[in-house]
Amino acid sequence: MSDVNDNILIPVSIKLLYDGMVVQDDIYDADGNRLLIKSGNTVTDVHIQRILNLNSGRDTIYVTGRTHRTMLSKKPDIEASNRTVLEKSSGYAQVKDETFALLEEIARKKTVSQDSLMSVSKELSTRLETTSPTIIMSLINAMAPIDEYLQRHSVNVSLLNGLIGQWMGLTKDSIDRLVLIGLLHDCGKTQVPPLVLNAPRRLTGVEFEVIKMHAVFTYDLLSEFPESIRYAASSHHERLGGTGYPRGLSDIEIMWEARISAVSDIYDAMVSQRTYKKPRSPFGILALLGSQCGTDLDAEVVRVFVEQMPKELMNKPIMMSDGTIGIVRDYDTGDIEYPMVELNGHIIKTNKELYCVSMYDE
Repeated sequence: MSDVNDNILIPVSIKLLYDGMVVQDDIYDADGNRLLIKSGNTVTDVHIQRILNLNSGRDTIYVTGRTHRTMLSKKPDIEASNRTVLEKSSGYAQVKDETFALLEEIARKKTVSQDSLMSVSKELSTRLETTSPTIIMSLINAMAPIDEYLQRHSVNVSLLNGLIGQWMGLTKDSIDRLVLIGLLHDCGKTQVPPLVLNAPRRLTGVEFEVIKMHAVFTYDLLSEFPESIRYAASSHHERLGGTGYPRGLSDIEIMWEARISAVSDIYDAMVSQRTYKKPRSPFGILALLGSQCGTDLDAEVVRVFVEQMPKELMNKPIMMSDGTIGIVRDYDTGDIEYPMVELNGHIIKTNKELYCVSMYDE
């Protein structure tokens, strides 16, 4: 099987089909031989269930080029639906909305209310204790709306901080402290001019200097909190070699909570979609973190993160560089950027030509 009526067939995931989709070319079964839906027809839930039954558990269908491009262009709509269900069922949606309200209050009052903050922080700590790491990572890795970035980033860094604390075997009090600091770490961005904060492109040198001030603003906004909390929350951009900001701290001058927040902040920023960049594969980010281990980032924190995080990605769908959907099956700790992925029933090791682009919502 390589073509039907002189049209080259392309393998894609059944998950890309959705109710109401108008296909532009014929769709064939997992063997590429049986016509399932003719071009010009509208896909219904009945069609999708029938295809699932005929495929006997196999994820792949075959389409021609035009339909393939249409399916990929509609993928965010499908992902949004799946993401919304998971966010509601896990309680993530509730805490995200509470964080949004908290950030609005901070922007308006130019200070952080302990009562409002502790309410959200306690909710996050509860979610961390009652939600599996795999679900938390699915929520963090999901492609989310760009205009919700600040509240999601605050929630995600808070949860990542807590997970790292759990993986490092820290006490509950230390983990709760990490959750609180993660929630606070970017509150200073509420004081950055929106035109700079939400610029739909890479920042100019001057704009970046303005953005860097958010760390100072974070410290200032936390005037009601202990000095250690203020210092840790505002130090997540400090680097071991002294190249970070706002104080240019180095090595032991950087508090342990800030070392953990630095890893959480980098991971979530890189896995997220922004107006000026596409999301990056978790495996690519892990490789990058490993390259900065011991020079910019704390070696022990990176070691724990790179060791534990991939376990939560096993058997999850992932978007490949050629537009197909694979399933993560294994990884090599010595070459973590290129995991083993199942594609069309075959397990292959990804590489520079066929690589993972981003996680795909189930």
